[in-house]
Amino acid sequence: MRDLAAKLRHAADFKPFRPLVSAYRSVSRFVYRIMPKGLFTRTFLIIVAPIVILQSVLVFVFMERHYQLVSRRMSEAVVREIAAVVYVLENYPQDPNHTKVEELAARALGMSMTVLPLEPLPAPTPKPFFDVIDKELSLAISQKIGKPFWIDTVGRSRFVEIRIQLENSILRVFTRRSQTYASNSHIFLVWMFSTSLVLVFIALLFLRNQIRPIVRLADAAEAFGKGRPVENFHASGAREVRRASLAFIDMRRRIERQIEQRTTMLAGVSHDLRTILTRLRLQLAFLEKTPESEAMRKDVDEMSNMLEDYLAFASGDGDEDIQLTDIALLLEELEEEAEISGHAVTTRFEGPSEAEVKRLSMKRCLSNLVTNGCKYGNRVDVHGTIERNWLVITIDDDGPGIPEDQREIAFLAFHRLDLARNQDETGSGLGLSIARDIARSHGGDLYLEDSPLGGLRAKLRVPA
Repeated sequence: MRDLAAKLRHAADFKPFRPLVSAYRSVSRFVYRIMPKGLFTRTFLIIVAPIVILQSVLVFVFMERHYQLVSRRMSEAVVREIAAVVYVLENYPQDPNHTKVEELAARALGMSMTVLPLEPLPAPTPKPFFDVIDKELSLAISQKIGKPFWIDTVGRSRFVEIRIQLENSILRVFTRRSQTYASNSHIFLVWMFSTSLVLVFIALLFLRNQIRPIVRLADAAEAFGKGRPVENFHASGAREVRRASLAFIDMRRRIERQIEQRTTMLAGVSHDLRTILTRLRLQLAFLEKTPESEAMRKDVDEMSNMLEDYLAFASGDGDEDIQLTDIALLLEELEEEAEISGHAVTTRFEGPSEAEVKRLSMKRCLSNLVTNGCKYGNRVDVHGTIERNWLVITIDDDGPGIPEDQREIAFLAFHRLDLARNQDETGSGLGLSIARDIARSHGGDLYLEDSPLGGLRAKLRVPA
């Protein structure tokens, strides 16, 4: 399919092939829209579609060849027997009641024959569209007997009535329908479809067992990507699926080991650096208050704040577990903290507000975004909602904003947009980086957009 698409793309440069390429692309898009997207459904179609096509071909060949051929031969045999009786009636003397002919038909031919007085044949009755009996009998009578006739294959379910106009009489014949067509053909169809249903059912059972390990692997990878615990996951299924599961388990262990080593190292670095900063603060406390000592104290405080930012950025979410959190209550806490700091922050949440997140990490993420909004603007509006199992929180401010071409750069660690945000000299440039890192650790992301207030909008979107 892809090779054909590539060839058609190369052929699209030639004008005669452009309609063909356009038609192929339209068909491809239509097939892609109507085709199922799930692995189970696609595999099921791969199994069922050939069976349905094969059975359709077999049924067509059987009905077209075997069934009609056998029915034609049986109809011709019945007509030959009737033709023999017609020949006897026309060429040999008969008793007044035609008793011998009727006995001959009943005993030797298995038919009920009656010689009636000459009268007009009944009007033709409506014929079923797919009535093979009527078609084959009519053709055989026309070829073998060649006399006016009338057939009723509908009036009686088990019998076929045939009337043939002779020179001085009407020959009426009743014969069983089973004598004129292959009546046991449906048995073949029943066995074919029933065995196919059994095979499809067995295939579904095996298919579910093969798809289940793939689904479990996908669920485990998705949960791990969202920072949620992966419990009771083990390798199972086919050899290739087991290899992928074992590779995922090894990858998860390596990542967890790396996070644990990084956390341990950062804890040690944090302890050592904080010890040095504490000694510096103690030494400065014994000094007289001079402009130089005040500048040194300011530098130590700034260094301590920067150290906390670096450690927060490097440590990420740590070992915090996912828990059911009331996001509306969390936003109210941020609003109260902002009011204590003297900033104008309004928050509101629409609809149910409970979501499964890492509470402390989420609060740190939102606190960074709200702090940035308060730092560069006079007004900050926070709005939250849960849409289709996604938690969406927007933080709008009325500050100077960030140009669109600089918004991705603003997420870089240790990068400060001094000119864009009119930022002062303090700060480490890690607020947005930490916020996006937390959002992505939850399986979501953080975006920067234009705010209705005229400044910047930070849009947080994570699974609920």
